Amino acid sequence: MTYTASGHAVFHNRYHLVWITKYRYRVLTREMRLRIREITRQICAQLGVTIVKGVLSDNHVHMFVEIPPRLYVSDFLQKVKGCTSRKIQQEFPELRKRYWGQRFWARGYFCTTAGNVTEQTILDYIENHTPEPTGLRR
Repeated sequence: MTYTASGHAVFHNRYHLVWITKYRYRVLTREMRLRIREITRQICAQLGVTIVKGVLSDNHVHMFVEIPPRLYVSDFLQKVKGCTSRKIQQEFPELRKRYWGQRFWARGYFCTTAGNVTEQTILDYIENHTPEPTGLRR
């Protein structure tokens, strides 16, 4: 496992993110997927997010990313989903037949963290960190 260092933090914040098209319509053509990938890479570069792996299907997106601690996952996804939605709808006018409103992606998303350390490992470490625990528990 490798850690990333920023000005004041060392981190390994990796997330598996999934989001779908509105109504789960299978509308993502090859050209759209390539364009979404390009836009997403640009946004990640601007925000300092590292893409570990990603795949676009015909109705959803999977990404495994490392997000710096200064950035909320929800803010990152808001930026990616908003920018890709706007640009895709502008560049592919045939989508207006399916999506007459402003939204291309469904409202929610799936997010889970990834790592090699379990909750029990962290609890054991904190419990046994000092010879005489003073604890912050109630």
